[in-house]
Amino acid sequence: MDLETVKKYLEKGVGGGEDKNASTINGMPSRFFENFIMQGLHVDHIEKGRLLCSMKVPPRLLNAGNFLHGGATASLVDLVGSAVVYTYGVSSSGVSVEISITYLDAAYVGEEIEIEAKALRVGKTVAVITVEFRKKKTGKIIAQGRHTKYLAVQSKM
Repeated sequence: MDLETVKKYLEKGVGGGEDKNASTINGMPSRFFENFIMQGLHVDHIEKGRLLCSMKVPPRLLNAGNFLHGGATASLVDLVGSAVVYTYGVSSSGVSVEISITYLDAAYVGEEIEIEAKALRVGKTVAVITVEFRKKKTGKIIAQGRHTKYLAVQSKM
């Protein structure tokens, strides 16, 4: 691909009114992204320090190869990993310091997956969480993520 083609690919909707979806995209409600990613997610089990969720892979989260997009997986690591911090009774899950993901297999449209988040440590200023994606039918691991969050120190007024 030449440099101009790469630029056009990345700058969809910039300049010359090329993006027919711009008005729709700009009209999306705030925090639309979280709902887009998490719609269809079910919480199967919740306890302090652990969440077990499931979902069927929807067509909207597929990549060009027709399997679960790595970016959608990363977003779920962030969102479900953050949610497990709330099981400790904190009022804010903090901000991400680091997210790493190892992709091991693919999940296809309609396939049911499990997403299990476990808090390895929730301290005063840092939380460390693991998030594992598995095929529900076979238990085969699709991806493993690790999420580190900075927890803002709560002021005592």
